[in-house]
Amino acid sequence: MDWPDPIFIFLGFILTVLSIMKIGSFWNSSIREDFPPGPRPLPIIGNLHIIDLKRPYRTLLKLSETYGPIFSIQMGFTKMVVLSDYETVKEALVNQADAFAERPKVPVFEDFSNGYGITFSHGENWKVMRRFTLTTLRDFGMGKRAIEDQIVEECEHLIKSLESQKGKPFEPTITMNAAVANIIISILLGERFDYEDPRFIRLLHLIHENARLLGLPSVQIYNLFPALGFLLKGHKTVLRNRDELHAFIKVVFIERFKKLDKNDQRSFIDAFLVRQQEEKSDTNVYFHNDNLKSLVSNLFAAGMETTYTTLRWGILLMMKYPEIQQKVQDEIMTVLGSNPPRIKHRTKMPYTDAVVHEIQRTANILPLSAPHMTTVDVTLKGYFIAKGTYIIPFLGSVLKDKSQWEKPDTFYPEHFLDSEGKFVKKEAFLPFSAGRRICAGETLAKMELFLFFTSLLQRFTFQPALGLSTSDLDLTPAAGLRRAPMPHEICAVPRA
Repeated sequence: MDWPDPIFIFLGFILTVLSIMKIGSFWNSSIREDFPPGPRPLPIIGNLHIIDLKRPYRTLLKLSETYGPIFSIQMGFTKMVVLSDYETVKEALVNQADAFAERPKVPVFEDFSNGYGITFSHGENWKVMRRFTLTTLRDFGMGKRAIEDQIVEECEHLIKSLESQKGKPFEPTITMNAAVANIIISILLGERFDYEDPRFIRLLHLIHENARLLGLPSVQIYNLFPALGFLLKGHKTVLRNRDELHAFIKVVFIERFKKLDKNDQRSFIDAFLVRQQEEKSDTNVYFHNDNLKSLVSNLFAAGMETTYTTLRWGILLMMKYPEIQQKVQDEIMTVLGSNPPRIKHRTKMPYTDAVVHEIQRTANILPLSAPHMTTVDVTLKGYFIAKGTYIIPFLGSVLKDKSQWEKPDTFYPEHFLDSEGKFVKKEAFLPFSAGRRICAGETLAKMELFLFFTSLLQRFTFQPALGLSTSDLDLTPAAGLRRAPMPHEICAVPRA
C-alpha cells in the first residue's frame, strides 16, 4: 500500500528492531481468555501490518469472516473490539446503550476539539451539548414544515444551477455540496449563501478537505503514535483548517452578539449566546465560546458531508441503473406530476422511498461509524470487555449482513418493499448508527435526502458523460474512512 515515506521508514525501522528482538515474551499476553478473539499482534505495531489503511473496512470485513461477529484487533498499543453484524451491534449500542456510550480519546480529534462540541466530546459535556443541540434543532424546525419549506426552496436554486449546464457534462460536487450545506447553515447562522460566494466556497473546501485528510494513513498513524507527529503532515493541515473555520465562526458570533435579542432568536448561534448569557456565572462550565465553535463546526461538517455524499452516490447509481431511474420517475409523474415534492408525499411513493433507503445502504458512507468506548466492564455475546475498551461498531457489515438482506452486495430497492410493493422498514438499516450516540441530525438528513433526490429526478434524467456507457461507470469508492464516489462527470438532461 502507498504509505508516505516517513511512515514507510518508521515501519521499516520497527520491523528491523523486531527481527533482532526476543519477541516471544511480548505475545504472552495477560488478556483474559474470554476476551474476543483476533489475529496475533506484533509488538509495538500490533496488527497494523495487516490493515489496509486506505480502506480499513475491507480488512475488517475479511477478519469478521474468520473470527465472527465480535473480534479484536490491536492497532499500535491499543486493543480494539470490532462489532460486525446487526445482532451484535444492536445488543451493544441499543440493549446495553449506557455501557457503550462514551467516545475514546483519539489524538487528532482531541487536538481538533479539546473535548468540546458534540461529536467527540465526553461525559457530562457531551450530555449537555447533545441535549441543547437536539432541543434547539427542533426549535428551529428540524422535522417540521419550516425547514421543509427551506429545503424545497433550496431545491429550486439547485435545479436552476443544474439547468444552466444545458445537459452538458459537468462535475457536480461543488454545486450539490453547496445546496446541502445551505440547509444546515440556515439553521446555524440564519442565512444562506450564493453558490459562487467565495467565503462559502472556502468554507466548503475546509470541511471537505478535512473529511479527506482524516482518512489518510498518515493521520491514522498519528492517532496510534502521536509522538511521531513531527514526521507527519496530515493532522497539522486539519488543525490549520480548523483554525480558519473557527475564525469565521468567531466573527459570526461576535456580530450576532452585538444584535442579540433573546426574544427574536434567528439561529442556532443566537440560541447558544442567549443560553450563555442566562448562565453567565462562575459555574457556567459548558456554554462558553470554545464549546460554541466546536459545536458549530461539528454540526456544519456532519450536516453537510454525509448528505451530499449520499446524493452523489444516488446520482451515480441512477446513471448506472437507468431502469431504476425510470421507475422512480414514473412514480413521481403519477403522484406529483409537476408539483414540487413534500414530505407528505413520501408515504404515497413507496418505490422512490425504497430507492432512497437502498442508496444509503449501498453507499455505506461511514462503514466504521465513529468509535465508541465502554464506560463499565461488560459482557457481550459471552465475551468480557473491560471498561475503557475502544469499540468499533462496523456499520458497513450491518448494512451488508447476509442474515438481514436478501442481496447484500447488489443495489436492490426491493430490500425495502413487500410483495405488494409497499414500503417496509428494516431494523438493520442503521446508516445513522444507533443508541446514545445516534446522529443528532437524522431527521433532517432523511428529509433532505427525499426532497433533494425526488426534486432532481422530477426535473432531470441523469446520464453518463458523452462517450461513456453504464458499464463504464465505476462504483469503487475513493480511498479513506468515508466512502465517497470517485470524481466523475454527469449530464443532467432536463425532462420535457
